[in-house]
This record gives sequence, structure tokens and C-alpha cells, in this order.
Amino acid sequence: MIRKSSCLLAAMALAGSVHAAPSRNNEAATARHYAALVAGADAKTAELTMFFSQMPKGGDLHHHYSGAIYAEQFISWVDKQGYCINKQSYRIETDKKPDATCLSGADTVADDGVYRELLQRWSSKDFYNHGALQSPPDRQFFSTFGYFNPVADSNTNEGLLTLKQRAIEENVSYIETVFKLSPFTQDAAFDALALKPGVDDAALERAMAASMAALEQDAAFNKSIAAYVTGVQQDSANVDDARFTMRYQPYVLRFFSPSMVFSSMVAAFKASTQSPLIVGVNIVGQESANVSMRDYALHMKMFRFLKTKYPDVKLSLHAGELALGDVPPEGLRFHIDQAINVAGASRIGHGLDLAHETNAPAILRTMRERDVPVEINLTSNGFISGIKEGNHPLTLYRKYKVPYVISTDDAGVTRHTLAQEYVLFASRYRPSYAEVKKAAYNSLRYAFLPAADKTRLTRDLDARFTRFEAAIAALDSTRK
Repeated sequence: MIRKSSCLLAAMALAGSVHAAPSRNNEAATARHYAALVAGADAKTAELTMFFSQMPKGGDLHHHYSGAIYAEQFISWVDKQGYCINKQSYRIETDKKPDATCLSGADTVADDGVYRELLQRWSSKDFYNHGALQSPPDRQFFSTFGYFNPVADSNTNEGLLTLKQRAIEENVSYIETVFKLSPFTQDAAFDALALKPGVDDAALERAMAASMAALEQDAAFNKSIAAYVTGVQQDSANVDDARFTMRYQPYVLRFFSPSMVFSSMVAAFKASTQSPLIVGVNIVGQESANVSMRDYALHMKMFRFLKTKYPDVKLSLHAGELALGDVPPEGLRFHIDQAINVAGASRIGHGLDLAHETNAPAILRTMRERDVPVEINLTSNGFISGIKEGNHPLTLYRKYKVPYVISTDDAGVTRHTLAQEYVLFASRYRPSYAEVKKAAYNSLRYAFLPAADKTRLTRDLDARFTRFEAAIAALDSTRK
């Protein structure tokens, strides 16, 4: 009996090795094929585009819902809501019927001149070919949201289903999107104390504790949180299936008053505990804006306070999205550091000012040791901040073995795809195929998901890579 069992185990092992051999051979062939595409002085970007369009990419962890929707879809929603687009300002008017000066979405599309200028204002369309209004790129980027915001929160299920289909076609199986602004309220007394010069941490914590206690008893505030959670559940109908999964992060706006930011954080943390669809909290808004800079350290203390109350809530914080010259030099010294060591961020979004931070070596060591990844957004960083090539801190994160993921940020505004992010990554930095593949798996490893979901998505990614590498190996064999 023992001899028969031993023979059976040997046969199973042999069968497994025979099955694994083609997979390993296909992976090696894919690695050789990829290496040829990045070899030489100029990477073969057309072939890389085809390669990465087909390659399974796991997930997109730095993703903004409204920034991912293309302007063309927002225009169609103008008519659904019964709004119109002002022909002079290109802004949506919600209380006026279409006429000669305020066009329907359909009439806007029909007028090619108006349509093209609208796309130039609502996105980065034509920015680099000098066919557009040449405002500074950061202003161009952040101002787009003001144009389409009136319809951004309408038809959200349709928008999510569009993003799902686009992701499936691009071989992306998971998106973690910064979805909607969490509810907030204002407290003048809290604002006065929080902005009082020299206020100490103890006084601030007492004020936060008192504010949180009051918010706990505020029926209207708690009703708004319940409505937020219900809205996410309704908006996400039919989004998840065997091919695709999406999860949601409520966000807080940096440039609100302190009490509005704090109450919005409270709402976001609470919402994250009330639905498995809501997996983390984020903070957004131009980091170089005056209020954002003034209150940055205050916001990190707010996060620290709330993490003690809700230790299981994950934070993915936009931190250090700053370039030299955006703010005075001292403003570049501490943002990533405080996001990790004060707020307790689980992931860092952008992390661009790393080289300027006072504790840069310690930040790199901490991120590596605590396994805190950085979300890399190459198109966004190049467009908004002018940071790319060797000036991008990805070179430092890679050198010091900090985990990272490749992501899109606002693909509808800057009009690109996750595949294009990988093309930029490969053509600029020439990583090995093994490193590229690890980045794809990292996008699931660092997702804010339960272990069972990560296992499910990782197994699916394994199968996708097996098929992809077999296809690349077959393609490569036809060239011999």
C-alpha cells in the first residue's frame, strides 16, 4: 500500500511538472519578447502598446471616478438632466433651458468649434499640440472638475458600468475608486480653535473628541451617512461579476474649513465600517492650494485621532503631490513623512516631493519595512507637475525597494489608459518583465480587500497571465 501511494504521488508530481513546464517556457518566451521591445536607444512603443493592452494588469488602485469619465459622456448627461452648456463660459447651467446662448449637449456636439473647445476645457484634449487654451497645466487639470461637476454625481451607475466595460476590454480586473465626497457639517467654534495660532495637540484632541461626540448625537448628520452608504450600494448595482470587481473610497476635500474637513472625515470613517463595498478613506484637492498647505499638518492630526477610534479603516492618502516651485521650499519638507508617521497611511498617492523631504532616507526605510506602497501615476505627474523621466521619484522608490503600484489617477481628464501607464513605465525605466509582472500583482496585494477577495482575484490573475504568456509565446514563434 505504501509502495502504491508512493508511486501515485510520484506520478502526480511528474504530471504537475509536465504541466508547469509549458507555463514556465511561455513565461520565459514572454520575457524575451518584452526585453526586445525595451532594448536599444529607443523603446518600441507601438509594440509595447500592443503588449500592455493585452497584458493582464490586475487592478488600478489610484483612480478617481469623476476624473475617469470622459468629457464626451458628461456631455450626454447634460441632456439627461435637462441642463444646458453656456456657449461663452462652457459651464453647465442647471436652471436654464437650452437656447441660442446655452446649448443642449446634442447641439454642443453638432457645433464642431464649440465641441472642440469644450473638450479642451473639460480635459487635456489638444493641450500639447497648441490647439488649446494654454493655461498652466496644473490650473488646466484642476479647473476641469468645475466644468463637469454639476453632472458628475448623476447617472453614476451608468458611469461605473462604462468604467467596468472599459476595464474589462483593457484586461483590468479590479478598480478601487475615489468615488464621492463624504457628508460634512460646519462648526464655527471648532474652526476658531483649530486655526488659533499656537494651539497645542492636547487642546486640539479635546476639541476633536467633543466634536465627534456631538456628531454622534446629530440625527441629520448620521442620516446623511446612511444615505451615502445606500447610495454607494445602489450606484454599484451590476458592477461586480466574475470578470470584474470594484470598491469605493469616500473622499474629503482639503480646502474646506477645519470643522468641515473633520466632520467629512468622521463620515468617511463611519461609512467605511457600514458596507464592505467601502474599503478606505482618502483626501483630495490641489495640495499646493493655500488652505491645503496651511492645514496639512492639522489634517494629518485629524486622521491620527480617527485612526485611534477606527483602527481597521484603511487610508490611501494623496501626499507630496508637489514639485519644486509649487510652494516655498519649506512646504516640500514633510508631507509624505506626516502622511505615514502621523496619519498612519496604508498607501501613499503620488509621493512626488520625496527627494525634497527632510527625512527622505527614513521615509524610504519606513515604507520598505512597513510595506507601505506608493501609487505611481506617470501621465498625471508629467502633465500636472512636469515631473517625469529621471526626475520622477519612482527611480528612488525602485532603488530602495519600496513597493509600488502603477495606476491612472484621472484617465478621463488626461485621456489615457492603464496600458499607457505601463508603456511609459517600460519605455522610460526599462524594468525587467519580472518587475512589470510584480507591479501587476502588487495592485492586488495592496488592495484594501479581505484576504478571500485577494486570493480570488490573484488566482484569476494567474490564469490570465497563463493565457497571455501562451499567446505571446505563440506570436513570437511565428517570427522565427
